[in-house]
Amino acid sequence: MKALRASFTAITLLLLASQATAEVSHVLTQRQLCDLELILNEGFAPLATFMDQQDYNACVETMRLANGSVWPMPITLDVDEKVAAELTPGSIIILREEDNTPVARLTVSEVYKPDKIKEAELVYGTTNTEHPGVMQLFHKTGDYYISGTLTLINQPRHLDFSHIRISPRELKEHFKRNGIEHVVAFQTRNPMHRAHFELTHRAARSNNAHLLIHPAVGQTKPGDIDYITRVKVYQKLLKYYPQGSVTLSLLPLAQRMAGPREALWHALIRKNYGCTHFIVGRDHAGPGKDSSGKDFYGPYDAQDMVKAYEREIGITMVPFREMVYVAENDQYYPRDEVPANSTILTISGTQLRQMLMRGDMFPEWFSFPEVIEELRKTVPTMDKRGFTLFFTGLSGSGKSTLANAVAAKLEELQDRRITILDGDVVRRFLSQGLGFSKQDRSINVRRIGYVASEVTKHGGVAICAPIAPYAEDRKHNRQLITATNGGYIEVHVSTPLEVCEQRDTKGLYQKAREGIIANFTGISDPYEAPENPELNIDTTDCQLEQDVETIIRYLEKEGYLLPSETRKCLHKLTRHTRRM
Repeated sequence: MKALRASFTAITLLLLASQATAEVSHVLTQRQLCDLELILNEGFAPLATFMDQQDYNACVETMRLANGSVWPMPITLDVDEKVAAELTPGSIIILREEDNTPVARLTVSEVYKPDKIKEAELVYGTTNTEHPGVMQLFHKTGDYYISGTLTLINQPRHLDFSHIRISPRELKEHFKRNGIEHVVAFQTRNPMHRAHFELTHRAARSNNAHLLIHPAVGQTKPGDIDYITRVKVYQKLLKYYPQGSVTLSLLPLAQRMAGPREALWHALIRKNYGCTHFIVGRDHAGPGKDSSGKDFYGPYDAQDMVKAYEREIGITMVPFREMVYVAENDQYYPRDEVPANSTILTISGTQLRQMLMRGDMFPEWFSFPEVIEELRKTVPTMDKRGFTLFFTGLSGSGKSTLANAVAAKLEELQDRRITILDGDVVRRFLSQGLGFSKQDRSINVRRIGYVASEVTKHGGVAICAPIAPYAEDRKHNRQLITATNGGYIEVHVSTPLEVCEQRDTKGLYQKAREGIIANFTGISDPYEAPENPELNIDTTDCQLEQDVETIIRYLEKEGYLLPSETRKCLHKLTRHTRRM
């Protein structure tokens, strides 16, 4: 009997031990994966794991770790409340890539809830969600942070540009092997043109240093050119530098756009990569202006921040000197050295994108032909650009009828492939099994948005016609689609509820009013009407041809379709060529 009780006790202890160390899986976000890679390869040294509460509090409040080391940016592993509830000290969490490949094992030592408002105020200097870092913190970051001991399972995998994804240790060895003592790093998240070439070449030459072009290829600012295009641009640019004077290496960094703090963080990272100098730009890592036109940070705050700490962290700050083209001399000058009465020529980022979309020619002084060639592949002219027409409105408003009529007209007028994503059809195939709860409706609409973004990204036309009752889901789809350089046109089919009910041949509205159908949009569930749609169409009078024409004219005005007169001329030219 004693032996039996002893055996039972041993089994019980084993079961408890197995429960205590049960593994939990966590699929990392893009930002978390970038952070983890830089922790593992020592790009974030002295950090050896995600911050515990002591380091986190010290970082937020003093820009230092608990041991006093300078470190201005919180590096944390966030999870939601459900995951946090499963974790206790000693729990093991397997950190995985999006395809479920395990990257690291974290043995949990601490789970804590941060003060996000305090983090926003001290790290970003604002709680305004127009700041992309604050928006990420408040709306895309879990409410709990976890820390513990990290154990590598597999290095994060990169199938693109693997030969220029160089770790800190490898880069230091490269510099040492080639007798390079001084290295000036250039941080960029944008394509480089002649002004950037002049700036970086001068910075390296004036500091007797080798140039490291070290672009961030993790999460950057929404709307930035994709990193694949940017890297191709950087590669094309290398031949213009003196041979042996420059190295290109990619940095898997997820930017926070935190201005001065981020500039100091960037400098620390470059120190870990073997650099002695770091170029800090005007409004470095700043997100620009808020909706009122006010800058989030001062133009030279970042330079002042890095300058104040450069001796302590051991890297020299090189101020970014804005380079401008002087027409009379046919050369670039630092803005503060421009000869008097000179003509300065510039092209802004907004002008650049507009010129690309119009198919304009670029002057030689602005950029290199290979750079423009790469950018044209990513930013096609408007009449070749993919776009989404997103119809939203109540059941019976006429969305599907109008969407199908527009699709037919577009087939006639242009050559892009058209994909129709009707709400009812999508539910039968893509969203089969989903109900009509708020969560299920959101999932359905966002699935439509994802498919539309893929169609748009590849130059097609997506025509979507779901009810899409919730503003947040429509906003999500707009951001998703425009992030792929696709156009997004929201069409609110604003037919009044009473008209929709009169058209209801299936009797759905009546059943909803009788309580037979629950959660019916417009009756027992809200419809959040768009506040600023590109087009607002009321189909009460059933003037289908006129409504289609309204949409076609809008697409012509915005450049998605060639003007009707141009199309007629091209048609005549084609017929004449065929006769010949």
